[in-house]
Amino acid sequence: MHGSPIRASTTALLLCSSLQLAASPIYRCAAPGGHITFTHHGCPAEQQQQLQNASNPIPGGSPTPLAIPSAERTPRTVRQNNTREPTIVGQQDDGCGNRITGRERREAMLKKQVHSGMPRSDVESAFGKPGRISSRNGRTSYHYRDSDGNTRQIDFDEYGCVNIKGRK
Repeated sequence: MHGSPIRASTTALLLCSSLQLAASPIYRCAAPGGHITFTHHGCPAEQQQQLQNASNPIPGGSPTPLAIPSAERTPRTVRQNNTREPTIVGQQDDGCGNRITGRERREAMLKKQVHSGMPRSDVESAFGKPGRISSRNGRTSYHYRDSDGNTRQIDFDEYGCVNIKGRK
C-alpha cells in the first residue's frame, strides 16, 4: 500500500455523492497523538479535519411507524361480568358429559359419597378397588363391603358413569 488510511478515506469520500455529504456533515478530527473524535462543528486548528459520510438509510426505503397514534387506538373493552368464577377456555371431558363440576367431584371423593355422573375412576379413587364386579346388559356394578359387613353397590351406565336411578 502506498497511502495512509486517511488518504484512502479521503478518496472514498470524494467518490461519494455530494447529495449524501450535504445531508449529514460529520467531521473526523485527528489529533497529533492519534486521538480521533467525530463532531458536527468542525475540528480545532491543530487537528487534521476530514469530512465523513454518516448516512443511516432506512431499511426498505420508507419509514416504519413505531407506534399507533392514540387517536387510532381501539379502547379496551371493560369487563362487564364481575363474578368470582374463572372463565374456562378449554375443559377436560370426564367421559360422562361433565354432569358435575370438578369441585363437586372432589368434595364427593373426600366425603366418600357417590354422585350421578361420576366416572368410574373417581369412584375407585374414593373407595378403592371393588370387592366384586358384576355386569348385566352392558351395565357394570361395583360391590363394596366394609369392615362391619355392610355392602354398597354402585351402578355404572354403558359409558362408565355412575347411574343413580331418578337422577340425571
